[in-house]
Amino acid sequence: MINSRFFNWKFLVTGLLSLVFLVGINLYNSSRDQALSLAAVHQNDSPIPTALAQTEPATPVITEQVEYATVNGQKVTGYLARPQNAMDGLPGVIAIHEWWGLNDNIEAVTRRLAGEGYQVLAVDLYNGQVAQSPEQAKELMTKVSQNPALAQENLQQAYTYLTEKLQAPKVGSIGWCLGGSWSLQTALLFPEELDATVIYYGGQIGEATREQLSTLSMPILGIFGAKDESIPLTTVREFEKTLKELGKQADIQIYENAGHAFANPSGDRYVPEAAQKAWSETTTFLAENLQ
Repeated sequence: MINSRFFNWKFLVTGLLSLVFLVGINLYNSSRDQALSLAAVHQNDSPIPTALAQTEPATPVITEQVEYATVNGQKVTGYLARPQNAMDGLPGVIAIHEWWGLNDNIEAVTRRLAGEGYQVLAVDLYNGQVAQSPEQAKELMTKVSQNPALAQENLQQAYTYLTEKLQAPKVGSIGWCLGGSWSLQTALLFPEELDATVIYYGGQIGEATREQLSTLSMPILGIFGAKDESIPLTTVREFEKTLKELGKQADIQIYENAGHAFANPSGDRYVPEAAQKAWSETTTFLAENLQ
């Protein structure tokens, strides 16, 4: 005679394990597809610093390498920038790098943002590695995407570093490309605590469920290019539509003559006019919500 309670329990466990397996496969496929899509977009690019990428802010800033987290038993070092003669208690910003890694371009934009009156911590999701080719970037990005818990822990400790060690009264997040996706993830990690989030062409915005987005309480600025081959415009519009239906304070900007990575002055895809306008939108948005 079959024990029905045992049979039902066994069936339930088997079903749950199957579901977990399928979710894992879907997440892997999503991250793999995004990495492949970006590799195609960036196949002729190289992260070479340019004079424009190294433009310094009008306000002098000081910088330092800081250990802000310990993830998987390893110390994580980030790049911290803040105004030279800053008073205590400046608002903080978590800056999340592109798929290239925490390179010279990200350090430059971190300084530029700090010049606007913030303590900016550029995090490192690649454990000190910086890609020199699209192939390397794809490999590093895939590792992060396949181990999201490590990146989440990294960003959680970055938030704690800004709020507890640096006493930032308000904190926002900003990211580009891979970092754009993780800027949204930072918002989802801190749906009530984060004060603002900026997403530059984050390719995985379509992965966030309606239920997840419903938890967000901070203002959101999304910046995308209409000619971005890696992020369908329909995905951006659906993301915007969902946020509006949920009553979120969201401003989704789409630049008609721009593609992916259009705001990166160290790449071949740079579009000066769109990049400058996006930067103006970004600084205005952050000032309104953090200062």
